[in-house]
Amino acid sequence: MTGEEAREAFLSWLTRERRASGHTIEAYRRDLDQFLAFLSRHLGALPDLKALSELRPADIRGFLAHRTSEGMSAATRARQLATLRGFMRFLARRHGLKPTATAGLRGPRLRPPVPKALTASQARTLTREIGDEARLPWLGARDRAFFTLLYGCGLRIAEALSLNVSDVPKPGGVLRITGKGNKTRLVPVLPAVHKALGEWLAQHPDRYPAGPLFIGARGDRLNPSVAKKVIHDYRVLNGLPEHTSAHALRHSFATHLLGGGADLRVIQELLGHASLSTTQRYTSVDAQSLLDTWRKAHPRAD
Repeated sequence: MTGEEAREAFLSWLTRERRASGHTIEAYRRDLDQFLAFLSRHLGALPDLKALSELRPADIRGFLAHRTSEGMSAATRARQLATLRGFMRFLARRHGLKPTATAGLRGPRLRPPVPKALTASQARTLTREIGDEARLPWLGARDRAFFTLLYGCGLRIAEALSLNVSDVPKPGGVLRITGKGNKTRLVPVLPAVHKALGEWLAQHPDRYPAGPLFIGARGDRLNPSVAKKVIHDYRVLNGLPEHTSAHALRHSFATHLLGGGADLRVIQELLGHASLSTTQRYTSVDAQSLLDTWRKAHPRAD
């Protein structure tokens, strides 16, 4: 069996038995094509099953080093190592190869991306103006309430869309949110959020208690793609940064609380993070904003 035949058998198995998506299959194909091309140069010939069985960790490291020299990111190299691990495990099960080539190899250490937040002014303006271009007044009220809720309470988009009319608390109350892992948390509702929700409920076409709080034009629960398009269109129309999104409002909620002196543990509880280390990412965001302010304001910053 040639290396190319082994690749096709692996991809066919992923398609038929693992039900992998078309995007996943194409990514795995690219990774394996690049790996086999590297081995052809490295070994002097296209590898067959015997050559693949004789690979050692040094060969895999050589491939990853080659990809680094070509400017590939750590995330891409980590994915390619995962592809090779899956490929070698498949060959081990089907053809008895020992997957020693990938044994003990560690992927590149990936730094979690720093959350990108809007400025306080951008967030306030967005929640006040979004929906002004809606084709129907009630759709505009819905959009303002939805995005004000995301920013004012730090919700994930799925958490906000899962709410029913009966979940809206009375003024001064708290919102009960069921987040990841089916964990429940309580989030205070700011007066501005309650006001926006009240204005929306006054125009809600079908506000029975057990019904969805946020609905689409046809009366069904609002689809996430519709909400994302609303904020995308607003971003383009108003020249906001590319990272402006529904989830960026959650980042903004946390970043602005931290900048205002809120305790990190409190922010963790409000966001529903299982680990404090996840919440600690926001300290780097706040540190960056302090540095930017210093650079703009200090006379010797240049």
